[in-house]
Amino acid sequence: MIELTTDRLYIRSLRPGDWTQMKRIFLDFASSKYAVYDGPLPVEDEAVETLTAKFAESDLFFAVFLTGTSEMLGYVCFHKNEEEYDLGYCFHSAYHRCGYAFESAAALMQYFREQSGVSVFTAGTALENVPSCRLLERLGFTCRSVEEVSFHEDSAGKPIVFRGGNFVCERVTPAAGASGEL
Repeated sequence: MIELTTDRLYIRSLRPGDWTQMKRIFLDFASSKYAVYDGPLPVEDEAVETLTAKFAESDLFFAVFLTGTSEMLGYVCFHKNEEEYDLGYCFHSAYHRCGYAFESAAALMQYFREQSGVSVFTAGTALENVPSCRLLERLGFTCRSVEEVSFHEDSAGKPIVFRGGNFVCERVTPAAGASGEL
């Protein structure tokens, strides 16, 4: 179980019991204009509960809270790909543009760099998702390639194709005031 704190946040390993808060985040994301740029997330109770349990088993999914509160702001996750960790994140829209995604992702990247020796992080996002691209750049990522991607179809059944950026970070920007413990 990993727990980290920053100046404003409490970050901990995701737990199976977090599924109701994950559902709230998934429902919010489904109504976002950016949902078309990502694979669909479930919104039915049983499917969300099952997926949250699977995420929690991975030990690479983290719930993010304001210190002293019980409402999950969002989550940060990683997928281990050989020696690289691929970064993902999703925050409820009520908490966008507050710096929470940056603060939590930076703290976790620093943790994995120090505790596991991870030196390369990757991430993918739609180039049309400007806020996500800016977050990655602020974290020290640069776009190394672009590819055409599709996760959804339009009403006529044609793929909705967009330009996806493949980003890499070989340095970590430490979060101000971050500390961690196992």
